[in-house]
Amino acid sequence: MSSSEKFNLSLTAALPEKKYDPIKVVSGVGSAKRELLERSYDIVIINTPLPDDFGTRLAIDLSNDIGLGVMIFVKSENFSDVYSQVTDYGVLTVSKPASGQIVMQSLMLLCATRERLRRMEKKTASIEEKMEEIRLVNRAKWALIDSEKMSETEAHKYIERRAMNECRSKRQIAEEIIFKQKQREE
Repeated sequence: MSSSEKFNLSLTAALPEKKYDPIKVVSGVGSAKRELLERSYDIVIINTPLPDDFGTRLAIDLSNDIGLGVMIFVKSENFSDVYSQVTDYGVLTVSKPASGQIVMQSLMLLCATRERLRRMEKKTASIEEKMEEIRLVNRAKWALIDSEKMSETEAHKYIERRAMNECRSKRQIAEEIIFKQKQREE
């Protein structure tokens, strides 16, 4: 996003549409927030200052809340101040004027960083799913210990055996056991 038409034209011309699609140019913080509510993007490039705000707060908010790759262009005299404000949030800061080569290298770095974040998000989601399964299996084991007077080891083996014999996941078996326990309690 930028209020500079020259910047917008040169940047969009430098971005191959096959790799960066869709490319959407907006001129201010308000229109950027509206656009991001309607559609998700992988990267956001901010050319400061924007007409309705400088752009630093937006860069920080976007990197925190949405997990976007964010790059902010600032005049060289503002670089140190802006860099110190945004670097802890993972916002890539580029001093302007910048050569086309610096812009493209920064963009490639931003994209590589975003892909790394995406992989970490997938790993986190996978770990959270596994933790949820462990919690469910533990709840089911306690239900079996309570209702069937099994030991914890027996309950664990029972769930594993049923899952294997029925070609179902331990999670499915645990959910069924918990559901049946709730029915008995009602």
